[in-house]
Amino acid sequence: MKNTLRPGLTYQFPFKVPPSKTVPHLYPESEMFQQMPHVLATGFMVGLMEWACIEALRPHLDWPNEQSLGTRVNFSHLAATPPGLTVTVDVRLDEVEGRKLVFFLTAHDGVDKIAEGTHERVVIDAAKFNAKVAEKSRAAGL
Repeated sequence: MKNTLRPGLTYQFPFKVPPSKTVPHLYPESEMFQQMPHVLATGFMVGLMEWACIEALRPHLDWPNEQSLGTRVNFSHLAATPPGLTVTVDVRLDEVEGRKLVFFLTAHDGVDKIAEGTHERVVIDAAKFNAKVAEKSRAAGL
């Protein structure tokens, strides 16, 4: 981690919602999901919030050797967003405790605030992490 990674860091991330990020596309295997509204799925919204944090962090890490992984999400999904609208995620880094990072985020679709909450991430050494995952796969017989 670079010494520029400090509380108070802010970032804004826009994303135009395509039809492929709506509820029926979250789990295409689910017949029930296929019958649900074509609005931004909460699962994709969480991923979008994580993506915004990753983009905010990248200049402050030794990317790709250092990366970050989400460890906690606490978001409220406040309003539905149809495809075609642009969601803007506002990121603020509130805490840096060693490798643990705590963010506050809000998201707006140009009409409504659609989400807000906190997100924790941990900075990892990618090579060490990938080695541990490979060992776990081997131990599981995969």
